[in-house]
Amino acid sequence: MYTVGLQSAADAFLLSSLQVQVFLALCILFVLLVFGLDANNGHTGSHSPVFLPGSHLLAIAPFFQRRFEFLNDGFRKTGQTLFQFNMLRETVIVVSGETGRKAFFSNRAFDLTEGFKVLSGAIPVLSGVTSDLQARTVAHIHKRLQSAQREDHLAQLIVPILNDCRSAMESWGASGTIDPFEKIYELLFQTTVRSIASDDIANDAALVSRLKYLYDILDSGTTPATVLLPWLPTPSMIKKLWATHQVYTIVGRAVDARMRNGERRHDTLQLLVDSEDKRSVMIGFIMGLLVAGARATGTAASWLVTFLGNNPEWKHKATLEVERLLAIYPPPCNTSSLSAHLASIPLEAWEGEAPVLDAVIHETLRVAQPHTAMRRNMGPDTVIDSKTIPSGALVVYPFSDVHLNPDIYPDPWKFDPSREATKTPFGYLGWGGGKTICVGQRLARLELKLVTSMLLLGFRYSMVDASGAGLDAPPRPNWNDTLLCRPAKGTCFLRHDKSVLML
Repeated sequence: MYTVGLQSAADAFLLSSLQVQVFLALCILFVLLVFGLDANNGHTGSHSPVFLPGSHLLAIAPFFQRRFEFLNDGFRKTGQTLFQFNMLRETVIVVSGETGRKAFFSNRAFDLTEGFKVLSGAIPVLSGVTSDLQARTVAHIHKRLQSAQREDHLAQLIVPILNDCRSAMESWGASGTIDPFEKIYELLFQTTVRSIASDDIANDAALVSRLKYLYDILDSGTTPATVLLPWLPTPSMIKKLWATHQVYTIVGRAVDARMRNGERRHDTLQLLVDSEDKRSVMIGFIMGLLVAGARATGTAASWLVTFLGNNPEWKHKATLEVERLLAIYPPPCNTSSLSAHLASIPLEAWEGEAPVLDAVIHETLRVAQPHTAMRRNMGPDTVIDSKTIPSGALVVYPFSDVHLNPDIYPDPWKFDPSREATKTPFGYLGWGGGKTICVGQRLARLELKLVTSMLLLGFRYSMVDASGAGLDAPPRPNWNDTLLCRPAKGTCFLRHDKSVLML
């Protein structure tokens, strides 16, 4: 997987002194600056998108660290619906508007995998396992994810997911205050491990905590250098390689143990084993989809309970809807357990008889998913708004262009699940658009509904500030935080009191 030298370098760096780490970082920064100054100066023809004014080298850090502000500022400075800049030796073209949006999501030559690989850096990178995959391998992984969301498999997940919810929520105590962007996110990481990986891992709390710690390192270690110069042994890259190796080892051991002992479980790993997939495919499936699912669903869940906690009207509507489902689908025997009672609601009811929960999920994804879609034009050259997008160029589209557009969504930052569906083409991208729709959305919807229902009926809760005073309005999602969208730390908390129902 890794060469001995690279692993040794990682170990040596992690054990080195702070002075050594700083010295190495400064040396690498010098190399990066020298390399970056060699980039294209940005000359353009009349049929090319206008270049962003100023030094393109100075655009690199804002693109990764303050992307929402950077892209909005780019449209303001250029006064155009399309603009471009250089990312070292790569050309990046940013598109917006209805024409740009339709072209972006409809053009089959715009490849998601290639764009994501160059500009994101948000998944653990292992050649042949999570990266450098052939198209048929990617299609195979999507097929397996679809299999993992069949009715029978999802139905079997309801009980263990609710049990995970009960265990996590009991650990909060009968009353108290939690940070939803930590505790709800932790819970969704647990349920995603349960749903995407294996029971062997999900049942080991210490192992799940270890995995989350390692994935947090991967998140914090995503820097311009690790994305654009992955071959350069920067401090962040060394840490990312170490964390990736640890994740690979944990997942690989679980796969090997299942294949070796032949013990059967009703989990996703068993589905992969029964399908006789290659070991590398099984490990890559779990490593890649685990982090993608946990980030997106964890972010959505954190904001969903926060928005409801600050909106009594929709919180009441959602609570009444779940109580109605409980009345329609009573448990087979008397039980005081909320999780067991909720488990009596069949999958088809969760999916087809919960319009209020569907509405709040829909609106949460609009307001609090700060995605920027990334593609590479695999050729030939194409034209958008009379501007040429050359073959090989990276093309990006910020979701804020539509989701926070006041002409499409009046008062766009307001959480309002009662909004009517827009008729604007590609006017809603909560689950993607065009040929790139989220393959795991069925599982994500179920997780969100189960976690939200447990919280609504298991606790009386509201949102407060650091002093314990109620919030007049929910915090605004931080769209510059491209991975987790969290508000400023310490500004929003969830105060809870356990209801009379037993979790």
